[in-house]
Amino acid sequence: AGGGRMIDRLRKWYYNAAGFNKLGLMRDDTLHEDDDVKEALKRLPEHLYNERVFRIKRALDLSLKHQILPKDQWVKYEEDHPYLEPYLKEVIRERREREAWNKK
Repeated sequence: AGGGRMIDRLRKWYYNAAGFNKLGLMRDDTLHEDDDVKEALKRLPEHLYNERVFRIKRALDLSLKHQILPKDQWVKYEEDHPYLEPYLKEVIRERREREAWNKK
């Protein structure tokens, strides 16, 4: 149990050290947009897509101004949820299935 807490503290430290949360971004906002991610984004419900676009635009604006959000507005490790992950997993599964089918 002690080792698990240490790993969790290390994860939280790394999450904060990465810095994207200080711009109001979530982890899934920082994914490289390859073909799989682009397809997953198309499948997002409109409200999740709009929230993502808002966070990214705000982060770009802050970055251009060399600013960060006030600490009370940073995305906390516990609040960051993988909103894109289920859609991305589905896209990857479908792509692999197509690739396997095409090899036959």
